Amino acid sequence: MTAPTLPTAPRSERDLWIRQFRPALPGAPRLLYVPHAGGSAGDYLPFSQALAPEVNVLAVQYPGRQDRRREPAARSIAPLADALFRLLDPEDTTPLALFGHSMGAVVAFELARRLEADGRPASLLVASARRGPFLPPGPAFHHLGDDAILAEVAHLNGADGPPPEHPGLLRLALPALRADFEAVETYRAAPGPPLTCPVIAMTGAEDPRVPPSEAGAWSAVTTAPAALSVHPGGHFYLLARVPEIAGELRQALAGRAEEYA
Repeated sequence: MTAPTLPTAPRSERDLWIRQFRPALPGAPRLLYVPHAGGSAGDYLPFSQALAPEVNVLAVQYPGRQDRRREPAARSIAPLADALFRLLDPEDTTPLALFGHSMGAVVAFELARRLEADGRPASLLVASARRGPFLPPGPAFHHLGDDAILAEVAHLNGADGPPPEHPGLLRLALPALRADFEAVETYRAAPGPPLTCPVIAMTGAEDPRVPPSEAGAWSAVTTAPAALSVHPGGHFYLLARVPEIAGELRQALAGRAEEYA
């Protein structure tokens, strides 16, 4: 006799957007990872393993990929920041730090602006592998053919990027990847009040798109201490240096971000 199938509870909108891979201690500071173009929440599982349970590691799952593949991917940054702002509980007063990698850095920056305007500023913004938001935009690829986008992905991945996907799977992901490229390549930071939280800009010394001088321009977005942390490696330097970067984040979350300056 076949056992009856139990109904699956529908996911809340928050659970669709924000994933938690490991439980955290009560009152642990929150660290929200915001992925790169083409990225997903699961890319940051190693950081959850390294930091939990002392840190409540959360990761964003954008629409248009993996279990959200039937949803349309966002083609601009603002809807992503708006959705995250709406879904972060204003009653949760535990410190909230933001870590955005590449495209995720500008999503995290816009989210930090919204939180600041609402009177609940982030405790820390880490902008990884992205030039300062007030610098001129870099090259654009979203309007080019599929091969050009895939070539740029390979260029960014370099030796330290994620393992290459099967070509067929990668082409299935192209609509979301193209939308992500459009979102970040058409983004322009509007003038506005500076943040009041510390900012750490992280980059790889060999990043083909984000030299340290351009990463350091993130210091312009805050009145609080800002620092530049350069690591060996390219655009995805963080994948090979999880313990080291987790240690830096743990130090910063403990309230010692000024030691980076």
